[in-house]
Parts: sequence; structure tokens; C-alpha cells
Amino acid sequence: MRTYKLINKVPVLFDDFTDKDVWKIENRRVAETKLTKDIWVSTVFLVLDHSFNPNGPVLLFESMIFGGKKDGYQARYSTWEEAEVGHKKAVDLAFKSLDKRTRCRIKRIEKQNNKT
Repeated sequence: MRTYKLINKVPVLFDDFTDKDVWKIENRRVAETKLTKDIWVSTVFLVLDHSFNPNGPVLLFESMIFGGKKDGYQARYSTWEEAEVGHKKAVDLAFKSLDKRTRCRIKRIEKQNNKT
């Protein structure tokens, strides 16, 4: 299994499993969005290539939805930029699955936060 580390948001092949900094979540998080106290979206750098296909593209980033109707949703990507776009799509998917009242409350909070 191929392993990578991030250097300036670019995955670089490496083989040192003893490098503990590579595994720290703060060094691997692309984005995290909390929609409610029970629903959030997380996108991280995986370190290990999750394509499991030696002829396919490497899959080194993953977005997951935790909680709500879309709990367990996941998508994988090859680059940091794809992961950022995918994170936004996962947030949108989770948001659209919320009931109307909760969506309105989140929009209202966002609007208030943007005024400050």
C-alpha cells in the first residue's frame, strides 16, 4: 500500500511510518463543517492510498458526513483542491437533507455571523 505525506498541500510519496507528525489530524484536516450539534462534515488527508487499484488514480483525501439522514456518506479524491470542492458538495448534501426549519435557522445564524 502506497503512503504519502503532505508538503504544502501536495501529496508526496514516502515510506517512513514512524513519522508521527504525518498521522496527527491537525496535519491532515482539509476542512470541517458543523451544521448542528449532531451533524458535521469532515474532509481529511488519508496518508494511505485508498484506491486499492494499482492502475487507477491515487485516492488520498476523504469527505464524510456524520449524523443526520446522510450519515456515513463518503467521497474520495486525489488532490487537495478536489477535496475542498468535494467538502463543499458534501456540506451542501448534508444541508439539503435537513428539515426546512433547521435549514432556516442555520441560514439565519450564518447571516448574523457575516454581519460581524
